[in-house]
Amino acid sequence: TLDFLQKYVNPGVSPMCGNSICQDRRFLYNYMPTLEQFFHYRHIDVTTLTELVVRWKPEVKMVREGKSAHLALSDTHDSIKQLKYYRDVFIDV
Repeated sequence: TLDFLQKYVNPGVSPMCGNSICQDRRFLYNYMPTLEQFFHYRHIDVTTLTELVVRWKPEVKMVREGKSAHLALSDTHDSIKQLKYYRDVFIDV
């Protein structure tokens, strides 16, 4: 994983991104510290946006289609899709 990431981004530049990633970060810290240190210390947690939408603009909450496979790659694609959606309907940039 680290070899792959190093081809595309410098150490300390990319934040971790995804849904509920605090637990993922804890796991990496405990079991894969070199990988955890590769990421920027800040992160983008899509779950935070979801929680803000629920409270501030519930009419635009994204309804997920089907059940999540809970596999890393599909979860990543789902998080990207969700973040793009909220950028368009909630953040408006």
